[in-house]
Amino acid sequence: MPDWLDIVIRSFVAFAYLFILTKIIGKRQIRQISYIEYIVGISIGSIAAFMATEIDGPIYHSLIALTIFALFPVLLEWLSLKSKKVRNIVQGNATILIKDGKILEDNLKSERMTTEDLLEHLRMKDVFRVADVEFALMEASGDLSVLLKSQHQPVTPQHLGLKVSPAEEPQTVIMDGVILDEPLANNGLNRNWVRAELEKAGVALENVFLGQVDKGGQLYLDLYDDKLKVAQPIEMKLTFATLKKCQADLELYALGTQDQRVKRTYQGDSQELQKVIDTVKPLLMR
Repeated sequence: MPDWLDIVIRSFVAFAYLFILTKIIGKRQIRQISYIEYIVGISIGSIAAFMATEIDGPIYHSLIALTIFALFPVLLEWLSLKSKKVRNIVQGNATILIKDGKILEDNLKSERMTTEDLLEHLRMKDVFRVADVEFALMEASGDLSVLLKSQHQPVTPQHLGLKVSPAEEPQTVIMDGVILDEPLANNGLNRNWVRAELEKAGVALENVFLGQVDKGGQLYLDLYDDKLKVAQPIEMKLTFATLKKCQADLELYALGTQDQRVKRTYQGDSQELQKVIDTVKPLLMR
């Protein structure tokens, strides 16, 4: 067998075996690696390269070495599940770097981080003042987790006592100027609806880079030409405004009549309509 053909076969065998071993090790090796997995990854890569190019030795020697190195993270992961001590050794522990707005310099040194490194990590979390931080921890993965002080945390609808509709994933119905039928069917829509919406927006289908439909049935468009502006859907806001106007009219009618029976009817209808408005407001005003 020619040497080049032997190398080709060895390379394919090495690639296929590495793929199998990666599936055995799991997604963690790809997503987030520990010290052990980092060592194993380098070693496996070196062995696979040697296996593909070293044509003198038998191929099964390299396969045995690859298997042994691949089993290390699997074994350690199993031991980590059984023992917290092993888990602390293999994965490490989180380190507090900031507590109550004060940087813990000794912990910063133990993580071999400079002040500039810490400030950079904070900026990546949209934090620019150390004094605003309640806690900041360096996770075992190397990521920085930041908890702001209560007075500096973003205001949420819950803080204001507001009800909002649950966030749901929009359906992409147009991509690269092509209508996608399956997402349309998931929303109970069809191509005729899309064409009608595009006609209302004054946009040609081939000019649409991306089109998405939310739960309320509103179509949002992104065009190839970024200079062109597409009017945002306002049907829901108009519906809300119409309901508010009707409720205001009922109150006005109640104030304008002298008939007590009619006045009570208008006031009751106004209160019932207000309940409907409060219920649908999170859905209409988004």
